[in-house]
Amino acid sequence: MPQVATRPDRHDRLGAFLTRLGPIRNHYKVVPGLYAVGTPTAEAPVLVTGNYKLSFDALRFSLTGIDAWILVVDTRGVNVWCAAGKGTFSTAEIVHSVKHTRLADFISHRRLIVPQLGATGVSASEVKKGCGFSVIYGPIKADDLPAFLKQGESAGEAMRTVTFPLKERLVLIPVELYLQLKQLALIMVIGFVISGVSPEIFSLSAAWRRGLLLFAATVIGMVCGSALVPALLPWLPGRQFWIKGLWPSLLAGTALLLSTAVPPAPVDQIALLLWIVAVSSFQAMNFTGCTPYTSPSGVEFEMRRGVPLQILLAVAATLLWLASPFLNT
Repeated sequence: MPQVATRPDRHDRLGAFLTRLGPIRNHYKVVPGLYAVGTPTAEAPVLVTGNYKLSFDALRFSLTGIDAWILVVDTRGVNVWCAAGKGTFSTAEIVHSVKHTRLADFISHRRLIVPQLGATGVSASEVKKGCGFSVIYGPIKADDLPAFLKQGESAGEAMRTVTFPLKERLVLIPVELYLQLKQLALIMVIGFVISGVSPEIFSLSAAWRRGLLLFAATVIGMVCGSALVPALLPWLPGRQFWIKGLWPSLLAGTALLLSTAVPPAPVDQIALLLWIVAVSSFQAMNFTGCTPYTSPSGVEFEMRRGVPLQILLAVAATLLWLASPFLNT
């Protein structure tokens, strides 16, 4: 039986850093199965989690001095909350894992402690019917597990309350920005091409001059939506994320236009501002997948309202950007 440590080593720290930064985010996994923390007996609690290593590590690092079993379900390397929404942290997966690991051979009780944020994907009655184990929903945060276990597997209101403080929002920003690099590269290739369109058919000097300005506008839009919105989340007006993404981009876009040594043509200014707002709003809406405040239906509800406006702004910005050289001749 694999036995795991409850303190991080340098490999864990490096892996967590690279995952938070983005490069190995989609490949940071552990092998599904049954793991031992300390020297668990047949009466030790069984804690269920997904095989995303950050989730697995958060759980085991909270169990210092505690003897327990960890049942790792195959969530395809996705965290528990997202996997529950996608159907991989599910009733069927838990039942399969219990049977596959022959868990009943190692413990005398029939209780599984499942993360509360995984409850959307797990039916306690169906788990009981499928493998004979009862499901107890644990606290929101792994750090509360020692107190939860000490209280007889009972959680108070504070343990059941979802919070999303500044520290938890800021730690998500690097990976949000990293995930946009491919899109940024593609946008800028197209951006430099359309920036050179002119009455002379194509101008390399215009492609460079206007392309750099469009590049700056795109980066500002991405930073506004992926960094400023998470940081300022509670204070930005509006409940939906696409609306929150409008405000910092309007301010940052205006600041960009006012700070340029040679002001762009009026039509270009309008196009750039529309583009920054469209990018920021979209990026802010994309952040809904990182928060504990939304649900799949809530995201769909927001997209039906935000995406049409974002498309309209992006199309208008593109048409104005293409038309500007012809209007200013």
